[in-house]
Amino acid sequence: MNKKLNNTEVGYSSLAVALHWLMLLLIVAAYATMNLKGMYPRGSHAREVMAEWHYMLGMTVFLLVWVRLVARTRGTAPEVNPPLSTSQIALSKFVHWALYALMICLPIFGWLTVSAKGGVIPFWGIHLPALIDKDKDLSMLFKNIHEPVATLGYFLIGLHAAAALFHHYFKCDNTLSLMVPRLRRD
Repeated sequence: MNKKLNNTEVGYSSLAVALHWLMLLLIVAAYATMNLKGMYPRGSHAREVMAEWHYMLGMTVFLLVWVRLVARTRGTAPEVNPPLSTSQIALSKFVHWALYALMICLPIFGWLTVSAKGGVIPFWGIHLPALIDKDKDLSMLFKNIHEPVATLGYFLIGLHAAAALFHHYFKCDNTLSLMVPRLRRD
């Protein structure tokens, strides 16, 4: 089996690991551009540039999450040693699927928000089509979903990172080493 494309019992594929870290960087950048946008006055060029980068980064996450889901199905899931308890496995699966839902839903609600606002979604040199017609009320509705879900994302990402560190430093299992190239043993 090709370790670059297929997960094995001893580790995630190189593709899965690369996508994990690339998507983390893209998500951090998407959050950063949205937070930086608020530093500039409404209508300013810098604010618009931050918004455009936010859209492009979010839509890139949306595109790559599908690749990541396919990569997740390649081969078998690596074994955690020592094995996790049933409750830890359930919590891990819940957080992972919540993160996948975040990477799918946030870009969709953002796209719907901008579409209903009458704006365009720039995507690396092209403009994505509007998903719905211009509607100020719907734009506010989607924005009021997008923003709290994004805030929830901080907590999910933090929980995921804290769990990885907890497993590495306190449980002393191989959870983190399965995803950190420098710590991998394969």
